[in-house]
Amino acid sequence: MISDEMAKNSIRMGRDRFFSWLKRNNLLVRPKRSYVRTTDSNHRFWIYENLSKDLELTGANQLWVSDITYLRTMEGFCYLALITDAYSRKIVGYDVSDSLELEGCKRALQQAIQTVRVPRSLIHHSDRGIQYCSGAYTSLLKSNGVRISMAAKGDCYENALAERVNGILKSEFNLDATFRNKDLAIAATHQSIYIYNQHRPHWSLQLRTPNDRHAA
Repeated sequence: MISDEMAKNSIRMGRDRFFSWLKRNNLLVRPKRSYVRTTDSNHRFWIYENLSKDLELTGANQLWVSDITYLRTMEGFCYLALITDAYSRKIVGYDVSDSLELEGCKRALQQAIQTVRVPRSLIHHSDRGIQYCSGAYTSLLKSNGVRISMAAKGDCYENALAERVNGILKSEFNLDATFRNKDLAIAATHQSIYIYNQHRPHWSLQLRTPNDRHAA
């Protein structure tokens, strides 16, 4: 993405050397660990099997992954529910709410369903949190013909893509900041997700943006 500018300025530098230079000058994004628990898997609801394992993705809207992360404000925590298309890495639905209760996740799912023509082969994958296992949430999935998939208990790697997207938004788009109030947190989330979908390239997408990959 910056090769033309480097060439104009007679800068000859490969990728590894470039990243070494960024590191020496403290210009790399430093990953931060999350310390707020957002998953409660001790509940009475049915647990679904993992349908995403070894699934070969050939296009958008085959697999959506869901997760919840926290946002800090001076008034307390609020919570960001995300739904991401696994093939394109595009965030197709999201919602910021005051609590970890069901409604925020439902609004994110409803937004995702309204933005695309949902194919019958679509799989929705999540952790075993009570929000995703609840009757209201699974009924919404089933009524739209979406198949349900869940990660194994205690295995964070089975929902790694969703957590990776959470990490990008926090570390690269400053959603790990402490906002003055919920309204400012929502405004920052809207802006961050717009830029992420429209302009943020991924190595795994051959430096294409999520929107470009999704449309293709």
